[in-house]
Amino acid sequence: MSGSQDPFVPSPELAAIARRWLVAHASRDVTATLGLFSQSAALTFVGSDEGEFVTGADVHDTFADYFDDGVKLEAQDIEVIAYEAGSFGWAFTTLTVHAPDSNMFMKFRNTLVFSLENAVWRVVHAHNSNPKPNIESMGYDAPDLDKLIEASRGKIDAGRTGIASVMFTDIVDSTALAAATGDSRWSRIVTDHVGDITRSVEASDGKLVKSLGDGTLSTFGSASAALHAAQAIMRAAAAQTDEPHLRLRIGIHTGDVVEAQGDYLGTVVNKAARVAAAASPDEIRISDATRAMVSAGDFSFVDPITVPLKGLDGEHVLYSLAWQA
Repeated sequence: MSGSQDPFVPSPELAAIARRWLVAHASRDVTATLGLFSQSAALTFVGSDEGEFVTGADVHDTFADYFDDGVKLEAQDIEVIAYEAGSFGWAFTTLTVHAPDSNMFMKFRNTLVFSLENAVWRVVHAHNSNPKPNIESMGYDAPDLDKLIEASRGKIDAGRTGIASVMFTDIVDSTALAAATGDSRWSRIVTDHVGDITRSVEASDGKLVKSLGDGTLSTFGSASAALHAAQAIMRAAAAQTDEPHLRLRIGIHTGDVVEAQGDYLGTVVNKAARVAAAASPDEIRISDATRAMVSAGDFSFVDPITVPLKGLDGEHVLYSLAWQA
C-alpha cells in the first residue's frame, strides 16, 4: 500500500489454528472441524472434487455426512503462511495427505480466510486444491511461460544459426512466496536468483536471453552444455540455506535455430517452454531430441513420460535428468 503502513502482520496464532483445522479435517474429526467454522451465512467450503462446494448453514448440517466415508487420513509436512489485520486474517498452507489404508500420498494446497467472532478466530472460507502440474491436469502450461516466449522474440543474436539447446527455468509457487515475503524483498530475491542462473549459464558457455518475473530463457551451443548448466542450477538451489527456499523446474529442448522476420527460434522455444511446464518441482525435464544429442554415459535419464504439449502435434517423449551429486 503506497504511502501507508501495511495493515497485515504475520500471525502465529492463525498459523496454529490453520494447522489444527487441517489435522482435524484430514482425520475426519467432525467436532473439531465444525468447531473452528464460522456461524456466518458467508461461510464457504470448496474442496478439490467437483461436487465439494458447500455454503452457509449447509456446511454445519452436512459435514458429518461428508466425513462418514470410513476413510481415515493423516495430514503431514504442513507448512503455513498466515497474516491478520484487525478482525480479518488468512492462511495459505501446503501439506501431504496420507491414506494409511491404501498407503497413498497426495499433495494439497489450502487457503483459509478467518473472521474474528466474539474474540475468537473462526474459518469463514476454506478452499482445498491438488497442485498437479497444469500440463497433467488441464493440458496447458503456466501463462508466464507464454509471456516469456513472447518477450524473447528477436532477442537472440542475429546471424546465429544451426542446432541450439533452449532452457527454461521457473520458480515453483512463486505467487505464494511473493505474497509471503512482500514485493520489495521478493524483488531482491528474484534479482539474486537470476544472477545465480546467469553465472551457471555462462559457466557452461551459454547465454541468458531473457528473464521475466521469476522465469528465465537461455540458449546453448550444445545439449551437453545445457544439461550441465541445469544440473548446476538445481544443485545450487538444493544447497540454499536462506529462506524462502526456492524450488525450481527446468525444461530443455534442442532443435534447429531459424530466424524469420524477428521470430527467432520459433518452435524450439515453444517446445522448450512446454517441456518446462511438464516438469515437477525440483525436476529437470528434457525432450527426446535433447536426449538423443548426448552420450548415455555422461548423464543419467529416468522416468520417461509421453504427453501432449500445447500447440504441438502428437505425443512427446520427455525424460527426467538426474542432477543430485
